[in-house]
Formats: sequence, C-alpha cells, structure tokens
Amino acid sequence: MSDTSVRAAAPLTLRLGTRRSALATTQSSWVADRLRALGHTVDLVTIVTEGDTSTESLASLGGTGVFAAALRRALLEGEVDFAVHSLKDLPTAPEPGLTVVAVPGREDPRDVLVASGGRTLGELGEGAVVGTGSPRRVAQLAALGLGLGFKDIRGNVDTRISMVRDGALDAVVLARAGLARLGRLDEVTEALDPLQVLPAPGQGALAVECRTDDASTRAALAVLDDADTRACVTAERAVLAALEAGCSAPVGALAEVVEGEDGLELSLRAFVGSVDGAVDLRRSLVGPVGDAESLGHRLAAVLLEDGTDLLRGPEERPPAAPGPSAVTALRDHTADSWPPDPAGANGPHPLAAPDRRPEHDSTERAT
Repeated sequence: MSDTSVRAAAPLTLRLGTRRSALATTQSSWVADRLRALGHTVDLVTIVTEGDTSTESLASLGGTGVFAAALRRALLEGEVDFAVHSLKDLPTAPEPGLTVVAVPGREDPRDVLVASGGRTLGELGEGAVVGTGSPRRVAQLAALGLGLGFKDIRGNVDTRISMVRDGALDAVVLARAGLARLGRLDEVTEALDPLQVLPAPGQGALAVECRTDDASTRAALAVLDDADTRACVTAERAVLAALEAGCSAPVGALAEVVEGEDGLELSLRAFVGSVDGAVDLRRSLVGPVGDAESLGHRLAAVLLEDGTDLLRGPEERPPAAPGPSAVTALRDHTADSWPPDPAGANGPHPLAAPDRRPEHDSTERAT
C-alpha cells in the first residue's frame, strides 16, 4: 500500500523512539517525514540501548535483541508511541503487547565491501584481514576459500570504515542499505553477489512497531506497510525462527517476489554454515506469495534434513565414513548449483531472479 494513498481520519502527535546512532536517526527520520507528509506531528525521542554502550561482541551479548530491548521497554512503559528498528535486529519471536504494524519498502539488502585501495573481494589476496561482527558473513566468506583472515569488530559506520583508512584492516563488510540511507555509497568498492554471500534475514528492511492496544497509532502507521517487502521478510525470518537461530548465527536468507508461470510467486534462498567455512549449505524453494511463513518453515526443514550432521560441532559429529566426506560431497553438489546473475544484476533491480533455473539447481517448488 502506498504511504500517500490513505490518510488517517485525524492528525496525531506521535513520539518516535529511536537509537541515537546516525544510521538509526536517519532511518527514523525517513519514517517520520512520511508520517508528517500525511499530516501527523512526529517528535524523535532517542533511547540508549545495550548494543550502543557495550564494547562486547554481538555474539557474546546474545546477538538477538540487544538493540531492540530498550526501545521496546520504552514503548511498553508509554514513554514513546512507536519505534523504528532495523528489522534484522529484531528477535523472530513476537513481543507480547507490541505489533510490527508496518514494514516499509526495502532498500537493496546486499552486503558490500569497503576495502583499501579500492579493491574487490577477489583482489584482497590471501592473508588480508576483513573486519565484521557477523558470524554469517565470516562463514560465507571463509567458505569461498580465498585465504582471508577475520577480525571481530564493533562500532558505527564511521568507526568501521576508519579502521580501513587507518590501515588496521584491509576491508570491512557492511550492509549496503545503511550506507545508502547515509548517502555514503561512494565508499563501496564492491557489492557482494548474493550467490556468494546471502544477507541476514530482513536486511535492508525497517520495522515500525507500536503497542498492540493503541488503535489510533496502528491505523496511522499501517499505511507505511509494503505488502511485497513484508512477504519477503516474513519468509526469511521464518527460516531463522524454524532453525532456532538468533540474528548473530551464521544463517542467511533472501526472498524475492518474482514472475512465475501462473503469476507472482515468492522465491526464497537460504544458507546455513559454520564460521570456519567447512560447512556451506544452501537450498531454495519457490511458492505462493501468500504462503510466506510456511515457505520459510519448509525451507528450514530442508536445511535441517540435508545438514543435520554437518551442522553439529566437530565433537558431536559421528565418525567419518570411508570415501569422500559429507562436506566434500555437499560442496561438489552445490558448487555450481546457482545460476549466474541475470542481466542488469548491478543495476536498479540487482536481485531479479532468472526466468528459469538449470536442471541441477536445488530449487524446489512448494505446493
């Protein structure tokens, strides 16, 4: 639904809870401006979260929800009327008393590289050190076999990019959406192909959340919802939820609304692996747009069925059978299972799916 097609019956004065970082306030201001265009008054209220103040790694903090908990507490206590989150930071379990009432149109969800000397991933060279706080990114980059080293980093966009400028790191990996919203895409040296590095579930999307019992605010915010984006992120987050993995786990997922034989359908790809790059399991499904959550659960079931033994820790895995290892067999099966990027992959619609897939692709059609 367009954010200008419906106007609330009466203008509201709303308090928008946001983190204080430049990216968070930029995202929140983007939402606020759309509501102001509809006649509402919106005031930003900055909230400090644990993720903003701690210097520990996200994984050690528990990953999921460290940026959202304080915002949600302020909502439930009535200090603010609604909050804007980066959707990938939200736990998949619903928060009692709160509703994600709108998921606006999504930015390009790809990860990007910011490297010294304008280098691409393939030009970094063996031994180059890449900074990221994401096990998902480490797992997929390690699986490429480029001989890269990795450093766990924290901090805002400026802090991370300065590590490259100062020579402490050869490169950092960031979400393209954040740099786009900050107007800093000129610092990107390469947008990473989702066929190599799938983004985090929900990456590039925003979640607009308010109290479930606040009917007037829900009505005012609902006009910001984009149906296609909501379907895509619902499928992606359903994969994450079914795998019982948090937002810091090495899981990637990407859904797209594409043109199928009988009209629009949802194409969903997912990855799960290990941070040492030894396991790189990728599968995909296609199904009805209106069946997004079920599609995500079904793809998670495929991943679990195909990779249960592989995804255990080394001490939990059964003794290897004679002959090629399961990981080797998995790599042989999946190494060329993804089709090349469609025409215009680096243009305005970089994630458009190809019209057809080769016979050896692992994509299945959900019915």
